[in-house]
Amino acid sequence: MAKFDVVRRGDFPSLRRVLWCGEVLPPSALCYWMRRVPHARFTNLYGPTETTIASSFYDVPACPEDEKTPIPIGKACDGEELLVLNQDLKPLPPGEIGDLYIGGVGLSLGYWRDAEKTAAAFLHIPRGGGLNDRIYRTGDLARLGEDGLVYFIGRSDTQIKSRGYRIELGEIEAALSSLVSLQESAVIAINRGGFEGWLICCAYVLQPSSHSTPSSLRKELEIHVPNYMIPARWMSFPTLPKNANNKIDRPKLKELFLQTENSERMELDSTRLHTRRADRLA
Repeated sequence: MAKFDVVRRGDFPSLRRVLWCGEVLPPSALCYWMRRVPHARFTNLYGPTETTIASSFYDVPACPEDEKTPIPIGKACDGEELLVLNQDLKPLPPGEIGDLYIGGVGLSLGYWRDAEKTAAAFLHIPRGGGLNDRIYRTGDLARLGEDGLVYFIGRSDTQIKSRGYRIELGEIEAALSSLVSLQESAVIAINRGGFEGWLICCAYVLQPSSHSTPSSLRKELEIHVPNYMIPARWMSFPTLPKNANNKIDRPKLKELFLQTENSERMELDSTRLHTRRADRLA
């Protein structure tokens, strides 16, 4: 609705509270809503299904001055806790990125008739016995801010290391969301192996009035992220593929980019083969 600019200032006069959860809401879209519905209270919620949906909250006091500023997921709800831990399950100091775990009353008992999956996700750490020893591995990365609030960074499986740089694909997506020419976008990475390493790919949907090209999008994105985070492959879609939960189907996107990459490699190998044959004949 923000992308299509269909909300007028003062719309929804009886709306008192806006809560969102499940996906990151780009700050630019949040500010759009806050300016047009200033009478409502806006609250960011965070929490996976395994912890009974919402485990933390943050009431946004005002639009960030810089719309690229990330919105924190805040503090834990009563009876729950957010833990940013290292690989040894030790707490990390503010500013350092680690794995996000959740503890407390919201944790489910596990996965139905799947003891192996339960044991992998619900861990026990010595903290006094009983259910309080259990924490849930969310699979998300986060950091604790100097303000005492927790900030979501991205999925641990969307973090890559390329040419010595640690790259959060979610950070690239957040920057792309600020480009007015894009209606929707998603970033995935393909491991090419060997010296070439990871290939960053961007699938995107343009705004109906936009005539942007991959080249112009690269230039726009360079303002927001360093050069090593600029996608090398771009693919335009009328709409991004969605899964049964109506979320972006990232495995499908990876498959499409892999098909394109493999096709280009086959063409390149064929060209090289013909060139060698021509050289021998000459």
